[in-house]
Amino acid sequence: MQFAQSLGQFLLKPILSIFIGADKLQWLETIDWQQESDRFCQANLTYPHYYSSQNFHGITGGYLNAIAAITYDAVTAFASPPSETWIRQQLIQAIAGQPSRILDLGCGTGSTTLMLKQAFPQAEVIGLDLSPYMLVMADCKAQQAALNIIWQHTSAEDTGFDAGTFDLVTVAFMFHEMPPNASQLVLQECFRLLKPGGQLLILDGHQPKLRRADWLITLFQEPYSKVYAAESVDDWLHAAQFEAIATKSVGWISQLTSARKPEAGKQ
Repeated sequence: MQFAQSLGQFLLKPILSIFIGADKLQWLETIDWQQESDRFCQANLTYPHYYSSQNFHGITGGYLNAIAAITYDAVTAFASPPSETWIRQQLIQAIAGQPSRILDLGCGTGSTTLMLKQAFPQAEVIGLDLSPYMLVMADCKAQQAALNIIWQHTSAEDTGFDAGTFDLVTVAFMFHEMPPNASQLVLQECFRLLKPGGQLLILDGHQPKLRRADWLITLFQEPYSKVYAAESVDDWLHAAQFEAIATKSVGWISQLTSARKPEAGKQ
């Protein structure tokens, strides 16, 4: 890979050097990304058109290349004021009980997934993403932290997992990167996957605030954030038959939503 040339496609290159640093960039360049991504890649997977046809964060090819995985953490840190780690921690603190099986949909580079495993070390934690390159980075981070996490390369709309087998499903910073009809399909899948009484937690951009921040959407070159901002996660959850739906603002431009699948006999 012509790393320097590819990196030049990235919208926020000056910020990248600050957040990642030269040493880490050099280390990332030593990875055989094609070989490593092949470890996770499902050869028969068909990518949704909304995902494979778009550029995200100004990167040609969107998330289906190594540059996206390398730069993702820097972008997310910059876009999650006042502190990305603190914002993700709010999701962890909102978890009820002691889940034994957890699924993190659209896990990206695994930032939330690792925090879930650290908070619930005895639980089976699975991180799922459409980008095998993201999973390479997530697996590197998990190995460095000595955490045993299962990584799955597939679509959040059709995970292939058995129904009613998860205590907790989390979705962090994914819905603003997909069209609303796809988001609603994901929520239907979340409902199917959860046990009766199971919890769903969604962390993403604050919809009312984003409606007044077109400049921010333009800055980060998000193809679906404007339509995401115009919608309501709460409404989507009601349509998917969830209950106990509650959304609150976290940080400057993020929101955290909790919902539950009804107990058996209430559906």
